[in-house]
Amino acid sequence: MKEATFNAQRSTLNVQNLAAPDANPSSTLDVGRWTLGVSPVSSLYLHVPFCAHKCEYCAFYSAVPKEDLVSRYVSALVRELELVAHELKPRTVFFGGGTPSLLNLKQWEQILKAFERLGLLGAEEWTVECNPATVSADKAKLLRDYGVNRISMGVQSLDERLLERLGRIHSREQVFKSFDTLRAAGFANINVDLMFAIPTQTMDLWRTTLREAIALGSEHLSCYEVIYEDDTPLFHQLQAGEFDVDEELTEAMYEELVASAATNGLRQYEVANFARDQESSALSCQLSAPPALACKHNVNYWRGGQFHALGPSAAGYVRGVRTKNWSNTQLYCEQLEKGVRAIESREELPPLARAGEIAAFGLRMNVGWEFAEFRGITGFDLTKHWSAEMDQLVAEGFARRDAEHFALTARGLRFADHAAELFLLPHAAE
Repeated sequence: MKEATFNAQRSTLNVQNLAAPDANPSSTLDVGRWTLGVSPVSSLYLHVPFCAHKCEYCAFYSAVPKEDLVSRYVSALVRELELVAHELKPRTVFFGGGTPSLLNLKQWEQILKAFERLGLLGAEEWTVECNPATVSADKAKLLRDYGVNRISMGVQSLDERLLERLGRIHSREQVFKSFDTLRAAGFANINVDLMFAIPTQTMDLWRTTLREAIALGSEHLSCYEVIYEDDTPLFHQLQAGEFDVDEELTEAMYEELVASAATNGLRQYEVANFARDQESSALSCQLSAPPALACKHNVNYWRGGQFHALGPSAAGYVRGVRTKNWSNTQLYCEQLEKGVRAIESREELPPLARAGEIAAFGLRMNVGWEFAEFRGITGFDLTKHWSAEMDQLVAEGFARRDAEHFALTARGLRFADHAAELFLLPHAAE
C-alpha cells in the first residue's frame, strides 16, 4: 500500500489499447529546454517494480528482483527519463513501487547522476518510498545529497504478528532504527504508512500502533483500510472463508484514526492522509488549504494536474492524454533499449468525462471544490452538470454545499468511493 500513489496510479480507467508497443510519443520537436509553446510538466512519478517479497494484500505490479534485470531496468529508466527530460521542470518527484529503497548504491547513483546531467535536480518536494528493512545510512546520505527531501516509509503495522500476516519483510525494531537513520541523514519530512482492518487486528492493537507510530514524530501519516484485490492471497483467503470482514470495526478504526491524528497535531487533508502545519507558514492560518507538509505531489493528482510517469506499469497524464506503460519489466526494458517509450495504451477522455474524473478525485480532499476553482481547472460548472449528484450526497449526509463550495462531510470522506461513482458514471460515455 503506497501512500497516495495507491489512488493516483489507479486513476487509469477504461484505458484502450490505442498505441503499438514501439510507438514513440516523444518524437515532438525539441526546441531548447522544452517543446516550443508547451509549458513544462512539473510533476514526475517513477515506478520501481521490485520487492524482496510480494505482500499478501498487494495488487501493484512488482516482482522479486533478479540482478541482471534490475540493472537493465535502471538503464531503461534512465533512457525513458532522457526521452521526456525536454518536457520536464520538476517541482515534485515521487519514486514509488515496489520498493525503491531495494535498489543498491550503484543503481541509485546511476539514476541520480542522470537527473543531474539532465538538469532535473532541485525539486521542491522529492519523495522516495522505503521499506524499513532496506534503509541504510549510506543510502540515506546519497539520496539526501542529491536533493531527495521526503521519505515515505511503509510501516503498515508495529505488531510483529500482523507484519507476518501481511507478508512484510521488516520487523518492528527495524521501523524505529530506520526512522532514526533517516533523521540522522537530515530528512526532516517523513511519512509513515499504516494499514487498518487487517485480518485478526483488534481495536486495541490498532490504538497501540497509532500511538507508537505518532510518537515517532513524523511530519505525515498515511493510513489505508485493507482492500481485497482480485488475485492477491488475502482476497483468496477471504473467498475461502478463512476470515470475515467486520464493517463496524473498520469504521470504528477509521474514526479512531481521525481523532488520534487531530489530537496529535496531524491535520486530515484527504481521506487517508494527515500532515502537520508549520507555524511560520501562511498555510497554517488557512484551514481551507492543505497543511503545510501535505504531500504536494499527491495534491497535484487530486486537483487534476498533469504528470509524467516512468517505469513498468506507470500511468501518466500529460496534455489531456493518459498513458500506461507495459506491466512487464522485460518488455519495458526491450522497448527502451530500442530507444522508444514502452507505452501499452493511450486514452484521451472527452472533456466532460475528464472533468467528472477530476471532480471525483478532488472530493477525496477535505477542502472539496470551490465552484470557481473547478471551473478554472476544467472549464465546466459543477452546479450545472452535477447538481443532482450533489443534492443526493447532501441528502445522504455525505456532503455539504453552499453558494460557492461543495465538499464531503467527515462521514462522506469515509465513503468517498461512493461519491466518486456518482461523478464518474453518468458522464463516462460522453
